[in-house]
Amino acid sequence: MSLARRHREATLAQQTASAPASGGGLHPAAVIRTTAAGSPAERMLAEMKLRLRHDLQRLKEIKSIQLKIAAKRAMLPAYHAWCDGLLEAGRMTVGNDLSGPVDEVLPTIMVWTIDTCDWPRALDLAAHVLRFRIPLPKRYNRDAATLIVEQTAEEALTLQKAGEVFPFDVLERVEDLTRGMDMFDEVRAKLDKAIGFELARASDAFAPGTPEFIVAAERALGTLRQAQKRNDRVGVKDKIKRLEKALAPPKPTTKPAGTPPAA
Repeated sequence: MSLARRHREATLAQQTASAPASGGGLHPAAVIRTTAAGSPAERMLAEMKLRLRHDLQRLKEIKSIQLKIAAKRAMLPAYHAWCDGLLEAGRMTVGNDLSGPVDEVLPTIMVWTIDTCDWPRALDLAAHVLRFRIPLPKRYNRDAATLIVEQTAEEALTLQKAGEVFPFDVLERVEDLTRGMDMFDEVRAKLDKAIGFELARASDAFAPGTPEFIVAAERALGTLRQAQKRNDRVGVKDKIKRLEKALAPPKPTTKPAGTPPAA
């Protein structure tokens, strides 16, 4: 896609957003004009919806999950400029309300970026979706916060099980973005587990008993206990026992009875 095409799509995406009638809205210095029926912005929106419909049909015909992910990775660049324009409109908006048309393009692309582990873009889109309370398409059968937490945590846990490191900053940002949002305890426990495992891995870089080890291990232990509290079957008991043992003060050595004093 040419630079001119990308700029045009991003600009038209911004034009689909307009200031709410009351409460919030775009900053006066950056007001985006409301689109008229049949305007270039509305035609572009219709084009993006049609593109998504075709791509969803293509994905439906693919059986392999790995091939689906590869296909999504190839499809995503076609949506970058459009989503960038919507994100920019969100950044210029005061408050948490957008009165522009709500459709399934941006939330679907958010899910795809999570699926393909494009974490910087996924988290920017997630922040936008959560801030403006954009609903997910019905096919996902979950609210946005639940999906974001669960799919990120499951990706992290899969890598951790294979002995690989998952970006801790991604887990932290997901936790921050969804803090206080209502969801099933079992879902939140997965994120706690993933965070706890990365913290436990970090503690392994320090010698047991050192201040650095104690800080990292205690933080990991607290998070894993929270996961256990939320879901007794989340699978953290062994890790908790290992950390408790590592943090336990050394037992004092005692001399056997009858041992003569040193000369």
